[in-house]
Amino acid sequence: MNLATWLAVVSICALGAMSPGPSLAVVLRQTLVGGRWQGSAAALAHGLGIGCYALACISGLAFLVTTSPVLFTAMQWGGAAYLAWLGIKGLSAKPSGQTPGASANPGRGSALREGFLVVFLNPKIAVFFIALFSQVIGPDTSLAARLGYAATAMTIDALWYLLVAWAFSRPAWLPRLQAQSVWLERLFGIILLALAARLVWQTLN
Repeated sequence: MNLATWLAVVSICALGAMSPGPSLAVVLRQTLVGGRWQGSAAALAHGLGIGCYALACISGLAFLVTTSPVLFTAMQWGGAAYLAWLGIKGLSAKPSGQTPGASANPGRGSALREGFLVVFLNPKIAVFFIALFSQVIGPDTSLAARLGYAATAMTIDALWYLLVAWAFSRPAWLPRLQAQSVWLERLFGIILLALAARLVWQTLN
């Protein structure tokens, strides 16, 4: 693996991970609702999803997604529906004391599921990795180097969202943020619905 090429992959993957979008909203929501470890669970699951897409690109499966209009469109609609569902959940959030017996914390299982699915149902990630890896992987690239690039993408993504989860779960901030969690969840709900609407618009056009 060429060092200069690897550093280019690191830079591009870091910029991709830092781009605001539904992934950031999901990790922040899980952090504010469930604290540091729940946000970390979402971050790790998100990184795993990125790693799966990167491996799919290396094996050629992602190329099938991007060259099959039916499959690509189906995944786009699935992603929009999932974002809309998360958005509606956020908008319908209520203070924990208003619903007897109900828990405001969906648990780490929900964090793992949301963190992974927000990646898995986004076929544009396949397009991103095909564009990236087509520039750095050639016929003479060894399997070890290919796996190294995929592992790099997964690690950078997971580390970035772990940093987000840990930064927003600092003891000095988290109690204040959690005191306003219902309004923050509703805000995230609006953001996710807007992202779902944008995805639908892009799919229709």
